[in-house]
Amino acid sequence: MQGIRTINRALSSVLTLVGLIGAFVLMSVAPARAGENIFVEVTPNSAQAGSRVSIKASCDNDNNNRQSSVHSDAFGHVTLRPDKGFLTAQASIPRDKQAGEYPVDLRCENGQAASTTLTVLNMASPSKGPATGGGGTAGGRGTGSLLVLGGVALVAIAIALGMAGGRRRTGAGS
Repeated sequence: MQGIRTINRALSSVLTLVGLIGAFVLMSVAPARAGENIFVEVTPNSAQAGSRVSIKASCDNDNNNRQSSVHSDAFGHVTLRPDKGFLTAQASIPRDKQAGEYPVDLRCENGQAASTTLTVLNMASPSKGPATGGGGTAGGRGTGSLLVLGGVALVAIAIALGMAGGRRRTGAGS
């Protein structure tokens, strides 16, 4: 019974601490001001030449209902259209685009601007897989089987020790 009270006190202390930290965080967060919601994101921000990327941007909340544009030497000029409170588009990177980092510049109709960087990768794709042989050495019990058996044995030992320890405490307290 004493153990349950100790656990309840500890849990109560932890919950109180979490609540105080949460209240501090909520009180210290400054409200967003107009003009701070201007950004442009490219997903993924590292892409293979010849692939497509998604662009998500904001020209401040009041201006996200108008088209805007982005430009990058990686994919050219793209028009962003309103979509669920943001401006979105997709762009294709040409297959022959040189690898490197390219700025992506957002120009909003309200005169605001933002920028990010897109990294273009130009890795050659292999024409076939590596020549690794026929797999003749594979077989029998491998390391994976031994690890599984060892893990099961450790769990069984832990359960047995836990049960033995619990019996001793129960017997000693009576």
